[in-house]
Amino acid sequence: MKIVIDDKIPFIQGVFEPYAEVAYLPGGKIDAASVRTADVLVIRTRTRCNAALLDGSRVRLIATATIGYDHIDTRYCRERGIRVATAAGCNARGVLQWVFAALLALGVRPAGTTLGIIGVGNVGSAIRHAAEAVGFDVLCCDPPRRSRGEAGTEAFVTQEELLRRANVVTTHVLLDDTTHGMASTSFFAAMRPGTIFLNSSRGEVVDEAALKAALRSGQVAQAALDVWGHEPDIDRELLAMTVLATPHIAGYSLQGKAMGTAMSVRTVAAFLGLPLPADWYPDGAPRQHPRSALTWDEVARDMPAHYDIRTDDAALRHEPERFEELRGNYRFREEFF
Repeated sequence: MKIVIDDKIPFIQGVFEPYAEVAYLPGGKIDAASVRTADVLVIRTRTRCNAALLDGSRVRLIATATIGYDHIDTRYCRERGIRVATAAGCNARGVLQWVFAALLALGVRPAGTTLGIIGVGNVGSAIRHAAEAVGFDVLCCDPPRRSRGEAGTEAFVTQEELLRRANVVTTHVLLDDTTHGMASTSFFAAMRPGTIFLNSSRGEVVDEAALKAALRSGQVAQAALDVWGHEPDIDRELLAMTVLATPHIAGYSLQGKAMGTAMSVRTVAAFLGLPLPADWYPDGAPRQHPRSALTWDEVARDMPAHYDIRTDDAALRHEPERFEELRGNYRFREEFF
C-alpha cells in the first residue's frame, strides 16, 4: 500500500508510516510517474488531479486538505471510482480572521456599513455570524443554497440587490463553471460607487482586467486580495493597485491547518481500515475555541496581536516573485476568533 502526500501539509509526517509506504513530494511536483503505484493521494491545491495525472494509476482515494476541489476533475474521478474527500470548513475561522484584519486595516467600522457576503457556506456563514454580532448590517447571497430551500436562506438576497446596497463586498464561493469570472465588468458596474472589494476564495472568480478598470474609475474604491489568477505568476499591475495583498494564506491559521490535516487523516484511515482513532488530531496542536460574544472595539484592540495583515502585505509587495515560497513556508498564525 502506498500513500503520496504533499510535503507542505503540516502535522502528518510519521502518521501513516507504520501502515504503508509513504512518499512526500512538493504539490506541484506530484506527477503521473510518482502516483502510478499509489493507492491514496493526500494533496493541496497545487496538485492537479486529472486524466494526465491519474490515467494508469491505481489511486482509489484523493483526500485534499483544502475546502475547495477545483483542482480535481471530479467527473473523471467519479467515472473511475476514485473517491474524493475535502476538508470543508477547516479554515473557516482563519479566513474570518483575515477578513476582519482587512476591514480593520482599511478603517472600516460596523456603524453605517453594509457588508455583502457572496457565498455563504462554512466560511461565509462564519463571517456572517461574527459580522452581525459586532454590529454590521449584513446581506447574504448564495443562489445554490437558496434554490435548495435550505433553512436560514429565506432572507438571502440576489447578487444584484447585494451589489446595489453593500458598502463592502467579500466573496467566499467555490470555483466552478458558475463562478469562474463571476466578478466581471457588469458585476463591478452594478456596485455602489466607492465600494470596497475583498476576495479570499479563488483568483479565477475575478476578471482581473475588469477589477483594474473598476479601481481606475473609482467604482471600486479599495481592493484587498488574497487570491490571484495565474498563481504564482500574479499580475504586478493589479498588485500595485490593491490596498492589501497577501499570497493565498487567508485560511492559514494553526488551528485551521491542524483541522485540515486531521480531516484528511481520518478519511484515509477510515478508507484503508487503519487503526487510528476516529477523532484523530495532531498531538500538541491547538484546537479551535470559537468566541461567541465580541464587540468591534474588542476585535480592534486585541486581534492585531494575533495577526498583523500588513506584515503579509509588505512581504508580497517586496518580493512578489517569491509568491509560492511565501505561501509554502508561511508561519501559521494563531486564531483569534
